[in-house]
Amino acid sequence: TQNSHTAKTVSRKSLCILNNQRVSGAENMKIILVFLFVAPLALSASAEKDHSSFDSAASPETKSRFAMLDDVRILANGLLQLGHGLKDFVHKTKGQMNDIFQKLYIFDRSFYELSLQTSEIKEEEEQLRQTTARLQINNEEIKNLSQEMNSKIEDLIQNKIQLQEKVWGLEDKVTKLAIIQPSIQETKEISSLKVFVEQQDNHIKQLLKIVEDQHVQLDRQHNQIMELEDKLNHIELQELAENSFTEEQTEPEAIPFPVHNATAVIYKSDGAAPDCTALSNSSIRSSGVYTIKPNGSEAFDVYCEMKFGSSWTVIQNRVDGSLDFNQTWDAYANGFGELNEEFWLGLNKTYSITKQGDYILRIELQDWKDNKRYIEYAFSLGGPETDYTLQLSRISGSIPNALPEQTELRFSTADRDVDIINDFNCPENYLGGWWHSECEETNLNGKYVAPRSRGRLDRRKGLYWKPKKGRYYLLKSTKIMIHPTDLKSFY
Repeated sequence: TQNSHTAKTVSRKSLCILNNQRVSGAENMKIILVFLFVAPLALSASAEKDHSSFDSAASPETKSRFAMLDDVRILANGLLQLGHGLKDFVHKTKGQMNDIFQKLYIFDRSFYELSLQTSEIKEEEEQLRQTTARLQINNEEIKNLSQEMNSKIEDLIQNKIQLQEKVWGLEDKVTKLAIIQPSIQETKEISSLKVFVEQQDNHIKQLLKIVEDQHVQLDRQHNQIMELEDKLNHIELQELAENSFTEEQTEPEAIPFPVHNATAVIYKSDGAAPDCTALSNSSIRSSGVYTIKPNGSEAFDVYCEMKFGSSWTVIQNRVDGSLDFNQTWDAYANGFGELNEEFWLGLNKTYSITKQGDYILRIELQDWKDNKRYIEYAFSLGGPETDYTLQLSRISGSIPNALPEQTELRFSTADRDVDIINDFNCPENYLGGWWHSECEETNLNGKYVAPRSRGRLDRRKGLYWKPKKGRYYLLKSTKIMIHPTDLKSFY
């Protein structure tokens, strides 16, 4: 019939379109929807027509059955092609979704890295802001100094004017005296007075010139200071870390100064040990925390380290930067930290040990290339009434000296700077309490800084060793120990 033929035609056209055309996913979906909408209508119309023809014309049963089978086959083929098209569409959709997820992952990684860079920029901005504040303070000081100099210059100018007026008055008097013909003695006095006045006038002119030159020089020095500070702020930590102890030649062994008492400490009558060396003599052979009681002092805990067949009393230990050494005067006097980790024993406790006799001070250093060096001094430590004055004399070592010898060094902290050198507060500017002298030799209590950490380093705020003729060595660990001068077979 005509409707059956129409349905077959639509089905065949749909199959041809699905088999012959390569279209996008959206176009395939449109064709599939049209097919699903038209095919049932055509089949329904065909069925109704066949049914009416059967009732009216009584067509043979065989013909109707074959016609329906053809329609079913055509519909089945169409559905099969439709399934293949849907399968391809699903695969393409999955691939597109995977691409989208991959791009989202890359975007998240990029956003995370951008946030890290933003944090680093904020840290550098904070450092720059602090540097700017310090420079502003310096500018204010220079400005005030300039104002004072200008004021002095104005005073000198006023004095000059007054002196000139006096000179003019004297010249008038000299003229009058010349008219009345003064005596020879008066003439000599007038001449000497005139010479004196001229000398004073020349001296004032020279002073004005000097003041002006100093003013210009101060401006030039201020500009140079600002340029130097900018350069220092752009020095990388890696530059410091590249300086290795292996690059330096060790100094020759020094001859120790005479020791007054070969055996520094002895056992007390009550059996209490006055230091770690006495503990090692009483069969203690392992490093650890022990209790000692120096002569005239209360008992307290110390860390004893076994070395060279004896035991040393450790007064400072730094290994990983877990403890902040930028502490107050009281903290450095009494001690801080954990004895099994990073710590400072305390100036009071150290003095109570060393006042018992003669001791050796040993400093052990390790740089960031794991090179280890040491240096030993014969030393004396004063009490609190002397601000714990330290005096050193090098005995031996495998590293160039970086501390002044035979010089009284006073201990200083940021809140109690007992000896300001050239109006420069070493503890406040370099962090950490230490026996500062010229604020440049070394600072084993400075800020702990890793060489590859991000950001910039103010060179002299770190934990470093600085020989007088050499570079700064950024340190990974330090240890300071003391031992009586009776070393016997240590070496």
